[in-house]
Amino acid sequence: MRFLFGAAVFLASFLLFLVEPIAGKELLPFLGGSAAVWITCLVFFQTALLCGYVYAHWLARRSQWTLHLALLGAAAVSAIFWAHRTLESGAQSEHPVTAIFSALSISIGLPFLMLSTTSPLLQVWWARLRGGAIPYRLYALSNLASLLALALYPALIEPHLALRTQRIAWAAGFACFALLGAALTWKTRAAAQDIASQPALDAVEERNAPAAPLYHKLLWVLLPMGAAMQLSAVTSYLTANVAAIPLLWILPLGVYLLTLILAFQFPRLLPRGIVSRFLIVMLGGLGYMLINIDTALPMSVAIGFFLVEVFFACLFCHSEAYGLRPARASESTLFYLLFAAGGALGSSLIGLAAPLIFSFNYDITLTFLVTALLALLVTWRAGWSQRLLWSVAAVLMGVLVFLVHRASERDTILSVRNFYGCLRVKQDHGYPGATRRVLSNGTIEHGTQIFGTDLLRKMPTTYYGEDSGAGLALRFCCGQGPRNIGVIGLGAGTLAAYGRPGDRIRFYEINPAVQPIAANLFTYIRDSGARVDVVEGDARASLTHEEPQRFEVLVVDAFSGDAIPLHLLTTEAVALYQTHLAPDGILAFHISNQHVNLGPAIALLAKAAHMTARIVSSPSNDERGEFSATWVLVSNNQAFFAQPEVAAHPSAPKELPGLRLWTDDFSSLVPVLRW
Repeated sequence: MRFLFGAAVFLASFLLFLVEPIAGKELLPFLGGSAAVWITCLVFFQTALLCGYVYAHWLARRSQWTLHLALLGAAAVSAIFWAHRTLESGAQSEHPVTAIFSALSISIGLPFLMLSTTSPLLQVWWARLRGGAIPYRLYALSNLASLLALALYPALIEPHLALRTQRIAWAAGFACFALLGAALTWKTRAAAQDIASQPALDAVEERNAPAAPLYHKLLWVLLPMGAAMQLSAVTSYLTANVAAIPLLWILPLGVYLLTLILAFQFPRLLPRGIVSRFLIVMLGGLGYMLINIDTALPMSVAIGFFLVEVFFACLFCHSEAYGLRPARASESTLFYLLFAAGGALGSSLIGLAAPLIFSFNYDITLTFLVTALLALLVTWRAGWSQRLLWSVAAVLMGVLVFLVHRASERDTILSVRNFYGCLRVKQDHGYPGATRRVLSNGTIEHGTQIFGTDLLRKMPTTYYGEDSGAGLALRFCCGQGPRNIGVIGLGAGTLAAYGRPGDRIRFYEINPAVQPIAANLFTYIRDSGARVDVVEGDARASLTHEEPQRFEVLVVDAFSGDAIPLHLLTTEAVALYQTHLAPDGILAFHISNQHVNLGPAIALLAKAAHMTARIVSSPSNDERGEFSATWVLVSNNQAFFAQPEVAAHPSAPKELPGLRLWTDDFSSLVPVLRW
């Protein structure tokens, strides 16, 4: 029985956290590769975990053995069905949060629910079968299994297995769990005829263990809420400003789970005083950094600092919650239920509520403030020194929120936030003798226009200068005749500046907030000599349903923040682009990125498509408002590559040993990250 209990808890938690990156990665292509996909998935997982704990709390008090066995069987069938089905894109961009919840509920909802009930339910069953206190070490064992699953996914599973293979392997593992769970349920039923109703045990508990006060039950919700807010806010920051890849989902989640293990298994390893001091240092240091909202740290530094902060913040919250755990076995499922409710509430505040309430991104700063207030609440009885320390910290975090708000509003004429990110338009006099407007998403600028003379206003800037890859492709693709141009990613509409009378430029943009900004606050589209169309929705889905467009140039420039929509960079995507290219058409991939080197991956895609790839790097030019930019031009048009300005960039992207060709069923950004 001891082996069965431990094996069931371990396997359930391993499968629970293994399916999260698999399901999240499967959904990414159908919502434009947005970083918000994972945060919304996280809200779903926390909510489903809460539902699982509600079921465990209910089942622990009733003898519904047949129902539990039936649900295990239905979940196994659902897992097998998910492993073999193909996800349909549908209307993914109209209501993305609803689409994610619906897709996850249909695909893994029931299996996830049954896995999530295992740890709290078996702890109660074990305590009632064997007597004594609740074995909280089983909870630590479950978190250890979860941490192992998260470590194996980016290290072994994602780099070597296609998504379909991952789903099939996971479904096989779930079938094993269902058999083990059924056997354990049957054995437990045989050992205790009515495990849900044991008045003698309850009477002993009533005499020997005090009931948890309401104050403790409130903190069972608030402390996990603070930890979940930390996890969600930091994950959102990293995925939006680095890359929406499973590795960056898993690192904060792994740290979060590590703090659960330490809090429940080794509660005295790090005393409160040490954790508090480190937490205050990290809150202050990162808070000071966040005031400079337009500054981006190197990836390794940013990840390191934020993970350390998440570690101490979550360890503090989880340790304090564990210290307030109930003494009665009958209250253990309530403890886990409220603990899960706090996690669902925290992730919902960051993933769902914040984008609806705030036009700027205050997620991290508000989370820091909540963390300081929770620390003040739980240390209030520890004496004046702790009260003073955390009172000052809470006040400083409140000041930080105010300062970040002031910094966000500085020079800002419009800020819009939705599922796809936080767009901000700034207006300043950064260009001598003229007004400049800048469109940014997070810390990344996506377009700049200089309002002075007509020449300045119509001049392509930022990554799209005349000597950039896109500029060369548009200038030398087709002579002086009319051109048919496609652009994936609208931004400020800068590429419309290349439009001549008779040209047609067709933009594809997934974020519905971008087009009004480009049309009303920038004039590239209005000033263009070309006929300009904007198609809303994911570009790949739109191109799939359109007749061949016969583009002379198709520009792929669909970044959100600095995140990469990988579904636009697979062999299937390139094959789709080829159907929409004119003979000798040119694909122009914008790969300027602080953290990811996409050149080798695109070189493999070009080779697989039997096309020639050339990398074009252009320097910055402050006088023309141009940034340094890197593009990869892919075509079979040898006359284009022979043009003197293009031939000046003869090098192909360097190959990366061990890098595999990306497909819809396999892709991994880990080998091309710039650490």
